[in-house]
Amino acid sequence: MKSFDDLWVELSTKVASADPASSTVSHVAAGVHAVGKKVVEEAAESWMACEHESTERAAEEISQLLYQVQALMLARGISLEDVYGKL
Repeated sequence: MKSFDDLWVELSTKVASADPASSTVSHVAAGVHAVGKKVVEEAAESWMACEHESTERAAEEISQLLYQVQALMLARGISLEDVYGKL
């Protein structure tokens, strides 16, 4: 099982490597606008899954939302510490 912090380390490492074969690197490189659109999409899908689908399906959508939120943070240069400082 992967935690939010584990995911952050994984994605940060991928982005730092700038591996052109990495879909995460390409996604983050597309910029805040492109990643932000995916955040909105995944947020809507998470909401709808919570309203109308199984707990398992809702959890899957929420996991995709968390991935996209972290990709947006990386695209914008926001760290976990920046966010945790606001919680």
